[in-house]
Amino acid sequence: MVRYGYRRVWGILRKQRRAEGFPAVNAKRFYRIMSEHNLLLLHDKSERPKREHKGKIAVAESYMRWCSGGFEFGCDDGEKLRVTFALGCCNREAIDWATSTGGYDSSTVQDVMLRSVEKRFGSVLPDKPLQWLTDNSSVKRGSSPGN
Repeated sequence: MVRYGYRRVWGILRKQRRAEGFPAVNAKRFYRIMSEHNLLLLHDKSERPKREHKGKIAVAESYMRWCSGGFEFGCDDGEKLRVTFALGCCNREAIDWATSTGGYDSSTVQDVMLRSVEKRFGSVLPDKPLQWLTDNSSVKRGSSPGN
């Protein structure tokens, strides 16, 4: 017995219908019909190993875990607006941000992080270190000393 996947069967059916002058069948509809009649091939995928979570998710105090990131979007006039920001993971508040049409570098991100700490804690720094979560993009890993 020949065993074909739904894409191959759909392609054969599409060619036949085109040759007979009928419109093509929608691929998603064809997949659904094959699924309803148990005609789809089963995959022999090996089971992935279960990843046990060993880390600690919760923090003992509020405002001790923050994150930073950035995004860009195109404006109607063709320019790109780029934004970098710092969020408090406790309440997801945008503590500080910087915008630019020309991009930003590691010093811009560092300034946003510093202003965020100053806005939250003032001149008195917290007793415990903050935890910063980031995507580690090349901008945040600047080549200047201390990064």
